[in-house]
Amino acid sequence: MKRLQIGMASFQELIEGNYVYADKTRRVYELVSKGKFYFLSRPRRFGKSLLLSTFKDLLDNNLTIY
Repeated sequence: MKRLQIGMASFQELIEGNYVYADKTRRVYELVSKGKFYFLSRPRRFGKSLLLSTFKDLLDNNLTIY
C-alpha cells in the first residue's frame, strides 16, 4: 500500500519512496505541451516546490505523464 507524504518537495523522492502523489493541477500536460510562458500562482503550503520538481523530472525525461 502506498504511503501518504507530508512536506516533501521532491517528486523523485515521492516516486522512489512509494508515496501517493496527487497534484491538484489537472493541466500539467497542457502547460508543458503548449510551450507558452505561464505565471504559476499557488497558495502558501500548496505544493509549489513539488510542482516545479515534477516539471523538472518531466522535462529531464525522468517520467511520463499519461
